[in-house]
Amino acid sequence: MDPKSCSPSQRPMRYYLISLGCPKNLVDSERMAGLLAERGHQLVGQVESADLAVINTCGFIADARTESHAAIAEMVDRKRRGLLQRVVVAGCLAERDREALLAQYPEIDQVLGVFARDRIAAAVDRLSLPVVDQSALPVVEQRGEFSPAPIRPLPDTGRLRLTPPHLAYLKISEGCNRTCSFCSIPLMRGPYASKPIEAVVDEARELAAGGAVELILVAQDTSFYGIDLYGRPSLAELLDKLESIEPLRWIRLMYLYPQHINDRLIDRVAAGGKVLPYLDLPLQHINDEILAAMRRRVTRTDTERLLDRLRSRIERLVLRTTMLVGFPGETERQFEELVRFVEQQRFERLGVFAFCPEPGTPAAVMADQVPEPVKQERCRRLQEVQQRIAYAWSEAQVGNDCDVILDSAVPDSENSFVGRSWADAPEIDGAVYVTGTGLQVGQIVPCRIIMARQYDLIGIPLADAERPSDKSASGAGRPRRTHENRARRRQKNKNRRRA
Repeated sequence: MDPKSCSPSQRPMRYYLISLGCPKNLVDSERMAGLLAERGHQLVGQVESADLAVINTCGFIADARTESHAAIAEMVDRKRRGLLQRVVVAGCLAERDREALLAQYPEIDQVLGVFARDRIAAAVDRLSLPVVDQSALPVVEQRGEFSPAPIRPLPDTGRLRLTPPHLAYLKISEGCNRTCSFCSIPLMRGPYASKPIEAVVDEARELAAGGAVELILVAQDTSFYGIDLYGRPSLAELLDKLESIEPLRWIRLMYLYPQHINDRLIDRVAAGGKVLPYLDLPLQHINDEILAAMRRRVTRTDTERLLDRLRSRIERLVLRTTMLVGFPGETERQFEELVRFVEQQRFERLGVFAFCPEPGTPAAVMADQVPEPVKQERCRRLQEVQQRIAYAWSEAQVGNDCDVILDSAVPDSENSFVGRSWADAPEIDGAVYVTGTGLQVGQIVPCRIIMARQYDLIGIPLADAERPSDKSASGAGRPRRTHENRARRRQKNKNRRRA
C-alpha cells in the first residue's frame, strides 16, 4: 500500500473477489477492484492466499440469490475456521436485504449497497487496521453502508479488468424506469440514469487503450439511453462517437427494449462499420394478454412490425431474445401461441426461463399462479423447439466465411483456440473452434466454417483454406457470404432474465 495514502498502522490486504450475476455487475466488480488496487490491496486468484473475501452479489431471481447466499456462506465458514480474516458483501443482494444479511451472517465485516460501491477502498482500509485501532474509529463507521441512487451514474473508469484484455463491457446507464410486473431490478438499481455521451466515450477510450478490441454495450434498457438526459433516444448518436475510437473493431449491443428502437438506430446498425449486426432484444412473450399482465407496454403487432423492419433493413442480422413461460394466468392456448411465434420467427439465439415469483413485485401475488411442474414442462417444450432451430442455423453456416475473435487457447491442444463470430456474445452464445498456426488470443481472424456441432462451429483460417475466399463483404465481423437460410438458435440457459 502506498504509504502516502494510508496511516502507518494500515497494511495492504490480499483479497479474493467473487463476482456474480450479469455483465453490469461485473463492471461494478472491476471498478471495485480498480479502487482497491489504487490503495495497494492485491487481488489473488485463490481464496487460500487471501486475507479478505469480497463478494459482489446478484439478487435478481431465486437461483441467483441462492448462488449468492452459497458464496457468502462458504466465505463466512472459512472465516469461522480461521482461514480468512475478513468478509465484505456488496451488490444487488446486499442492496436488497441490507442489514438482514448481517443478522443472518454475523461474521460479515461490511455490507455495501449498490450505490455505496465506491466506498469499498475505505472499507477495506478500515478492515486492515489492527483491532485496537478499529475500536477508536468514529461511530459513523457502520458495518452496513447504503446510498440513494445518484442523479447521474457512478463513474466506471479506473477498472481492473476481469475479462480477457481484448474484451470489455461498457455500461452506458444505471437503473430502469420500466415497471415490468415480474422484475425486481428497479427495487435494487433505482430509476434510469444515462451517462453523458462524453463520459461514455472517455470510458471507451480508456478500455481501448487497455487492449479492448470488442466493446459490449450494456444497460438495463439500452435503447432508452439518453431520453432522461437529452429528451430523446440517443444510442445511435453514441454509436457514431464510438465508431471513431481505435483500435476498437467490434461494438455489440445488448439489453435493448422494443419500444425505443427507432429508424435512426436501425439505420446506424445497418450501416455496419464497427457496430455488429447483432441485437439482444428480450421479448418475454408474444400473447397480448400476457404482455399486458407483464406491463411490457408493447403488443404482438408492435413486436412483429419491429422484427420485420429489423430483418428487412439490417443485412445478416442475428437476433437474440429471451422468453418467460408460466407467467401467472398463462393458459395452454397462450403458451402454444408463443411456440408458434418462435417457430415462425426462427430467432438465431433464444433463451427460455420459467417464471419465478420475485418478492416485492406485482406478479408474485397475482392470482392463477401456474403450477411448477407445468412451468417446467413448458420451458422444456419451448427449449426443444428452439434447439431444432438452433441446430439448423449452425448447419447453415457450414461453408460460410466470417471473422472470428479468439478468446482463449484450447488447453492441451496445440494451435487450437476458442473464439466467437459476430453472432456470439461471450458466455451466453456458442463458440467457434479454430485451429491454425501463427494465431494468438485477442486476434480477429477471417475464417471458413467447415463443420457444425450442435450450438458450436468449427472453422479454419482463410489462409489455410483450400481455396481463397471469393465471397468477401465489408463490415467488421460480418459473415463474408450471404445465405438465405434463416434458421436460428437459442441462448444457453443462465440463472437470470433480461427485463
